[in-house]
Amino acid sequence: MALISYADSALSILPPVAAIGLAIVTRRVLLSLGLGILLGIIMLADFAPSVVLSELTSRASGLVWDGDGFASWNLYTLGFLMTMGILMALISVSGGTRAFARWARRRIRDRRDAQLMTLFLGAVIFIDDYFNALLVGNVARPVTDQYGISREKLAYCIDSTSAPVCVVSPISTWGAYIMSLLAALLASHGLTEMTALSLFAQMIPFNLYALTALALLLCVVYFRLDIGPMAAAERRAQAGELWDAQKGTPAGEDLGLEQARSGTVLNLAGPLVLLVSLVVGLMLFSGDMALEAVGEPFALIAALENADGAWSMATAGSITIVITALGMIAQGVSPALIGRAIIKGMHSMLPAVYILLMAWSIAGVIADLETGKYLAGLASESLPQPLLPALVFLISAAAAFSTGTSYGTFAIMLPIAANMALALEPSLLVPALSAALAGGVFGDHCSPISDTTILSSTGSACHHMDHVATQLPYAVMAAGLALAGYLVLGFTGSVAAGLLISCLGLMVLVGLLRRREGGENHYQTERA
Repeated sequence: MALISYADSALSILPPVAAIGLAIVTRRVLLSLGLGILLGIIMLADFAPSVVLSELTSRASGLVWDGDGFASWNLYTLGFLMTMGILMALISVSGGTRAFARWARRRIRDRRDAQLMTLFLGAVIFIDDYFNALLVGNVARPVTDQYGISREKLAYCIDSTSAPVCVVSPISTWGAYIMSLLAALLASHGLTEMTALSLFAQMIPFNLYALTALALLLCVVYFRLDIGPMAAAERRAQAGELWDAQKGTPAGEDLGLEQARSGTVLNLAGPLVLLVSLVVGLMLFSGDMALEAVGEPFALIAALENADGAWSMATAGSITIVITALGMIAQGVSPALIGRAIIKGMHSMLPAVYILLMAWSIAGVIADLETGKYLAGLASESLPQPLLPALVFLISAAAAFSTGTSYGTFAIMLPIAANMALALEPSLLVPALSAALAGGVFGDHCSPISDTTILSSTGSACHHMDHVATQLPYAVMAAGLALAGYLVLGFTGSVAAGLLISCLGLMVLVGLLRRREGGENHYQTERA
């Protein structure tokens, strides 16, 4: 029996809305995702029980087996999650985490510096958003815990640097993916006067959400603009009420395993530098092999576009674990303790694995319901020309929020944005394409079913729904600034005017928030 199509029906948004709404109300993410998946499958099967059962079985098995072989991307991604849990457990047992915390305490003066360190790490580790979220979270968490910074604030710092930096960086897995979509668009419309790379570069200043989100994050950290749920989380953290969502224990408690007293900062820095180097090297290697298979010469952007990121990260993680374990044995750590650390590290990642599997499942159901196409179809080529960038931004945001995927939103919205711009006003092509990317990142930031949101929670050991609730006000404010910029850009045709309005709006917003806080820089009196 063929599955029912909902591409032209508002019913297509029902499963994601149900899952997101239940997650917000109940805070039980797995249950909410499961009910959303079940509802979507029932709709696709037209309420036929036998088809529902068959679909549930095939979709569960499809997470690890795609019909022709193992679902390698899924398995490698889960493998990387596990290797990160194991690696951080090994680093902790080796004494590296404790040594790094002591080192940081001597050099980081206050809470603001600890958060700025996190932002710096998030900005420089831009090769992949998954890699960024897990690595930066695990490195920064011991330091932010010391200074009473909430896990929610750490998750916000991670999430609002990873995707916004990746989406404007051509040397990243996001940049490579976006350029592959742009290349197809240029070819289909016969636009041979520009390359995908040159078009991507032109789009960077038009990606107003990425720029405003990063700028707002910097202001929030520097001026301590904590509002709403984030303010409450920060007050709890400063009162010593940190909570480790991964382990279900108060933050700061260790794995329950002995930690080597001979540990140094090198026990943390060495494995992480090795991991980053291996990930970059293996991504370029896998991309080069793919190019060689089709007779193409090596090129950096082309290699990233064809790289197997999941395999590279899982393989790099496995190699790093082996070398780290051998180094710990040489350090005098017993193999039995190393074995227990490996088990503890794997166990710490199980909550993220469960949520990620469910998120992938509901993403597949939503794709079959064609929710994104329905939302994209709300756009009309008859709309007033100046409103095009703002409309594309809003529809992309709705699609990403409902589907939980930026990549899927880009694939749907970039062709639609290009067609609308070329039909209405070709000079709006670059702003419209940029608005599609910006809206995709904004919707993804707000969505509880987004994989990047899930991994930002995982990296910071923060409860997933706490992260969503505390980040949402800031994401909405950044989106409002971007929307104002897109409206001005559409009416004036000037990116400078759009950027100026967004910047002025940011200055006014920061001024109002600082006035609300009494106009004081709280960091002058807060010391660790």
